[in-house]
Amino acid sequence: MPEDSDWEAYKVPPTRTPASERATSVPNPVAIFQTVFNYVVDAPVTFVREWIERQRAKNKFYYYHQKFRRVPDVSECLEDDYLCFFEAEAQWRRDRMVDQEIVEIIRERLGACKMREGPNEFQNCAKEMEQLAQVTKAYQERYGDLGVHGNARTCLMKQKHRMMEERKAQASASQ
Repeated sequence: MPEDSDWEAYKVPPTRTPASERATSVPNPVAIFQTVFNYVVDAPVTFVREWIERQRAKNKFYYYHQKFRRVPDVSECLEDDYLCFFEAEAQWRRDRMVDQEIVEIIRERLGACKMREGPNEFQNCAKEMEQLAQVTKAYQERYGDLGVHGNARTCLMKQKHRMMEERKAQASASQ
């Protein structure tokens, strides 16, 4: 690059900035307002916020590790205890969603194994296929034939009928 020889066009700034001299002895009202605001509003708010942050640092709460207590099943609720019915229904829905996710995760693992193994999927992914069959069978036994509007009470009745059929089959087999 060529050297710029025109020093007059681009003047170098002075090396020292002169201090401004006050023209009056009256204090600046903006500086007074800033100081008052700092001590009256900003300092207490900052103190409270820092105190709250120190308290939170002592008691860290990780929401993703939260464990909910198990509520009683529908079969354990009293006859007119509607709050217990509601809690049992909410617990049943959470359990159903968890079971659906378990089935989905096992299905994704099987799909990944099939993609990874290619033509050898039947011998190398046998464990995942067996696991998916077990999980799907358990899910179907518990939630199958309930439909979209299934609830905890109908699921309990379905399990009760299944148990009664199993007892009848055992009684007829032993005779």
